[in-house]
Amino acid sequence: MIFRLDERLIFPNPELAEPDGLLAVGGDLSANRLMLAYRHGIFPWYSDETPILWYSPHERFVLYPDEVKISKSMRQVLRSARFTVTVNQSFAQVIEACSAVPRDGQDGTWITEDMKQAYITLHQLGYAHSYEVWTGKELVGGLYGVQVGRVFCGESMFSKQSNASKAALITVCQSGLYDLIDCQLHTEYLESMGSRHISRQTYMQVLEANA
Repeated sequence: MIFRLDERLIFPNPELAEPDGLLAVGGDLSANRLMLAYRHGIFPWYSDETPILWYSPHERFVLYPDEVKISKSMRQVLRSARFTVTVNQSFAQVIEACSAVPRDGQDGTWITEDMKQAYITLHQLGYAHSYEVWTGKELVGGLYGVQVGRVFCGESMFSKQSNASKAALITVCQSGLYDLIDCQLHTEYLESMGSRHISRQTYMQVLEANA
């Protein structure tokens, strides 16, 4: 059963999600609703052609920072100072660049204009963060996500140069700020970096410890 949300700030129990993780439809993208969702292991994923869809996968694809895989060639890239990585310097630019990258399973962008504005608001409130990768003054990669205690809920990343998004993700892992990075859904790219599946129950235990 898929639940339809109204103006009340409530979500159904994530255990009631469909096999594909779909839990609820509707509601809004207010900061209060978004943070309530993230604190309960729920995130929005939809397109302009659909209403707001809320997901809570039965298995979560995550990266433990101390398990990140850094290849020998990537270590050389990091030592070369080819990239400069900053934090929260160009959030709007990062989300705009990410919006041009289709998510697995969708033909077009899943970062709608409403989502851009909602996450920019979360950033202004101190909940959402961006990691920017630069070559000189050119933004060549980055990622953004939402922080829930010591959990970083990664939303999207982009790369205009080889290894740029890897540099951003490795910086997140090495920051010492997080016990877990939530990658949400499986990709081969993130698997190659050391991400793996954990049960929703395990994920929720980490979230609850960080709420």
